[in-house]
Amino acid sequence: MSTIRRLQTDVAIVGGGIVGSSAALALRRMGLDVVLLERDLCGSRSSGVNFGGVRRQGRPLSQLPLAQRAHAIWGRLPELLGTDGEYIRSGHFKIARSESDMASLERYRALSSDFDLGLELISAARLREQCPWLGTRAVGGSLCVEDGQANPRLVSPAFALAAQRAGAQIFERHHVDEVAHDGAVFMVRSGNELEVQAPVLLNCAGAWAGTIASQFGEAPPLRSRSPVMAVTEPVPHFMTWSLGVEGGGIYCRQVARGNLVLGGGTGITLDADRARVDRDAIATLAMQAVELLPALRHAHFIRTWGGTEGYLPDRQPVLGPSRTTRGLFHGFGFSGAGFQIGPAAGEVLAELARDGRSSTPIEAFAIERFEPAPAPVSASVPAAHPH
Repeated sequence: MSTIRRLQTDVAIVGGGIVGSSAALALRRMGLDVVLLERDLCGSRSSGVNFGGVRRQGRPLSQLPLAQRAHAIWGRLPELLGTDGEYIRSGHFKIARSESDMASLERYRALSSDFDLGLELISAARLREQCPWLGTRAVGGSLCVEDGQANPRLVSPAFALAAQRAGAQIFERHHVDEVAHDGAVFMVRSGNELEVQAPVLLNCAGAWAGTIASQFGEAPPLRSRSPVMAVTEPVPHFMTWSLGVEGGGIYCRQVARGNLVLGGGTGITLDADRARVDRDAIATLAMQAVELLPALRHAHFIRTWGGTEGYLPDRQPVLGPSRTTRGLFHGFGFSGAGFQIGPAAGEVLAELARDGRSSTPIEAFAIERFEPAPAPVSASVPAAHPH
């Protein structure tokens, strides 16, 4: 009979996606001890199966401070991770399909002007000249030249590997079965193998984070959703920008090998661990792709896939302290848009763990927006300190 392994650490993290892993890396760079538990492989869930868009354009204004912080981190990937993760600042172009879309893009440029995104509106005439490969539905759009794309299958695991090299203890394939708090220390248990004790706990469990939050009297309306993703065979290279559509819909990018990575629509969530694409959604995606990019008319999809992402009703994440339990901090519910801001969210969580506050404004992401105010509790937050 095996004896359970017990570890004590400064900070325990549940979830090894890009948020949890980047938090682990940031904490180690601060000199704090970290233990991270991941139910599967780090970066294998939504952080690794997403589209790979690294964009600031189009985000709610409340997310732009976080996105700008992340933008600087993305620019330092080789230094931080030892790999560039195929990250390039290819430009992100948001397509307008009507005059009202163009008006919306103009409003967004005005509202976001304080954040220096460098948005450039492109007229229909210039678009026809510059991008003859676009279908006729496009009547203009907005270009953010420094936004880009990356390979999530490389970047997300790389954060975990970098954290591990920096001294974080990472346990993959360790499903968390129990989380408890005695008023001073959290206990996180995985089967009969591992028990971790820490004064600070980061809940970065993605679509499964609601289960942990609910154990501490917090029940945000988190729902699972599966994106529909596809990739084509390699075709002659014809575009550099990553594309999105104003108002939502299809999004796509072309990688160096010539393949087009596309997404749009919703798949089928089978259970907590499995999701698959929907045939009708793939058919719709194919039609939208040809309408947007006629060059794909005869291209074949060579792979389709889904995943499991956590969504909140307002499409904003929960990022910040628990309202009920000192030392508990949440980072989940990024609603299909967490890849770009994930590294900054991880740094914010590391600051919260160490200092109880962050230099980046996160008030819009407070869990209180889903809950009635609880009875008053002590305002002090235990800070983690190096041993």
